[in-house]
Amino acid sequence: MKKILIVDDQPGIRLLLNELFKKEKYMPHLAANGMEALKIFDEEPIDCVLLDMKIPGMNGIEILEQLKAKNERIPVIMMTAYGEQELIDEAMQLGASRYFTKPFNIFEVLNEVNSILKV
Repeated sequence: MKKILIVDDQPGIRLLLNELFKKEKYMPHLAANGMEALKIFDEEPIDCVLLDMKIPGMNGIEILEQLKAKNERIPVIMMTAYGEQELIDEAMQLGASRYFTKPFNIFEVLNEVNSILKV
């Protein structure tokens, strides 16, 4: 079973994505902030990360940098509620696979994860 790390400070987004990926036979792991995300990433063999760009404390770019330092091949899909092109460009340069702007179509996110993980 493929493991997905969902990192978002909004409980509703975490819950929605958790339910979606559970139904699709993935094993989601949820983190509300960067410290939780990095702890889970160190303890579990994660296959893909869904990462919010704007998180209090450690932002999405900082989390992305640390994830890529630990495993440069980990696919990371960024999620942002903001059309901040500079941040999006920086995330893509740092190795993000794709980004979605909130509110996103959950089935597009699911299709992207399926495509990345070749399910």
